[in-house]
Amino acid sequence: MNDTQEQTGPTTHAGWGAGHPRLLVSSQDSRLVFEIPDDGARIGSAQDCDLRLPGTDPVHASIRHDSNDEYVLSMHGEGETSANLEKAQDEELRSDEILRTGARFTLGPWRLVFMRDEFADHGRPFGGRLGGEYSDQTIQPPRPDYREQSPGARAASREEQGEAVDGEGHADPDAGQP
Repeated sequence: MNDTQEQTGPTTHAGWGAGHPRLLVSSQDSRLVFEIPDDGARIGSAQDCDLRLPGTDPVHASIRHDSNDEYVLSMHGEGETSANLEKAQDEELRSDEILRTGARFTLGPWRLVFMRDEFADHGRPFGGRLGGEYSDQTIQPPRPDYREQSPGARAASREEQGEAVDGEGHADPDAGQP
């Protein structure tokens, strides 16, 4: 099969937020599974964090769910990540990483692993793996415009453009009002 042949199998373009995105969280003394909300999560020791982990900075990291249906990790404190091992030199200073199933990162004494069901993980087309089922990975059709399908994707898109939004993904007319 070559790149110009049409693929008849499934793509990785599931609905926005599909695939049960979650973190497997462990330390020396505990283990848990954290379900990532559609709008992302803040991780740290502060009271208002979605995932509170003792021994971390108040806001040590955050995960943003963007309008392309990617989960993006931003490290705000010290830690190691395997999210993008083949990062180009010009990207070395960037603190954001697109998470793929199996991506690992550490926050203080905690190890976290990102998981998302394969049918929805945009990393490899048609569920293929690097050197996977076939020697060639075919090109899948472009992603749908998730903003047409999901209020959450609309909200993420507006936030990416710097707009304030309400819970439905609409511009928030009250933003910035005293």
